[in-house]
Amino acid sequence: MELTMQLTFDCSRPVRMVRFWSEALGYVPEPPPAGHSTWQDYWARTGVPAEELAGGAGESPESVVDPAGRGPRIWFQRVPEAKVTKNRLHLDLKVGGGRSVPLRVRTERVTAEVARLTEAGATVLRVLDEPDMEFYAVVLQDPEGNEFCVV
Repeated sequence: MELTMQLTFDCSRPVRMVRFWSEALGYVPEPPPAGHSTWQDYWARTGVPAEELAGGAGESPESVVDPAGRGPRIWFQRVPEAKVTKNRLHLDLKVGGGRSVPLRVRTERVTAEVARLTEAGATVLRVLDEPDMEFYAVVLQDPEGNEFCVV
């Protein structure tokens, strides 16, 4: 049995999420399979019912992939309801270098990445600054309110 994995985010605006997470992760929008001009065309030809393709679904990429092929595919699935509670799963973007790197350097790296991500559309929720524990991280939200950490 072959096993593959993707991460799926429920969201209201997949195109906005593709743009943000491509920037955040260094991923690229996933092009439709060869021989298809859009994902909508591909899905229609594989038998996905037209009612599931309403509202422009698949006209633009709704997933991102790691151009190096190491990370998982991420799909942004359009859903009608808004996010209402805290995530039970979140991403940690590890940019600090780990505990072998001095706290001052890790803090500078995290701060620079947080600035880049807020420019791309993220919102800072809180700073986790524990100097007695030699720990520094920032909790953010993506454009649809999904929490993630920069460590």
